[in-house]
Amino acid sequence: MLQPGVLGGESFADRDRFASLHLKQAIILFFAGVIAGTLNAVAGGGSFVSFPLMLFTGVPPVEANASNTVALWPGLASSVASYWRHLKVPQRLLLPLVATSMLGGLAGALLLVKTPQRTFLHLIPWLLLGATLLFIFGNRLRALAGKTEGVSAVEDTSWQAIALACLLQLAVGTYGGYFGAGIGFVMLGMMTLVGMREIHAMNALRILLAAVINAVAVVTFIVSGAVFWGQCLVMMAGALSGGWFGAQYAQKADPRKVRWFIIALGLGLSAYFFVKAR
Repeated sequence: MLQPGVLGGESFADRDRFASLHLKQAIILFFAGVIAGTLNAVAGGGSFVSFPLMLFTGVPPVEANASNTVALWPGLASSVASYWRHLKVPQRLLLPLVATSMLGGLAGALLLVKTPQRTFLHLIPWLLLGATLLFIFGNRLRALAGKTEGVSAVEDTSWQAIALACLLQLAVGTYGGYFGAGIGFVMLGMMTLVGMREIHAMNALRILLAAVINAVAVVTFIVSGAVFWGQCLVMMAGALSGGWFGAQYAQKADPRKVRWFIIALGLGLSAYFFVKAR
């Protein structure tokens, strides 16, 4: 049964962020991190595993989301280094998108730490369902954007199109700082709309912007005292191990089976939390 901790009425400062972990909880969180890191390296969707299991070990909802974001961020940051050589994006597009990602990530993170525990607990099933739908239909969004007529090469993208992309990225960044799962698909669709076609460059930009959004959120969560460090560090170790494992075996995995596993998991968890939130 879900034990989300005390709901509402208790400030972050009132809780011990370094509370000791039971061995069973540590094992669960470590392997949750391993699975999440592997999924993120292969197909994305690792938060569908790590966030609920952080909740199941007794971390309150808001802190569970914050701690999960911090735990998975190093793996995301390491991916930026791997894709850096593919980041061939004009500065006139890159710099505004990075700036709006930072603003959105900060807004979303501040919104999260101000959200009452009970309110966020009731938002969880909707957030999970929304992220699952993004995972299901994200490729169709990108394909639809790619069919838009009149899209030029990214070097010739108008300032109006860049401004529109930045507005979309601001919304994506806000959602990413608040919850985050599934933002990659929306960003790929936005990149297609502004004329990007080279998949490696798109993935490099997607990972960079996601890392920026989450970096701002991570700093905000740490400064706000919203991180349960014992749980976070154990999961972080697992996620780094899983990220290495996933990078080694990503090409051997069947992406369709991984994709269907994540979709089934997302829908199942959404249904579970809808029942629990009643």
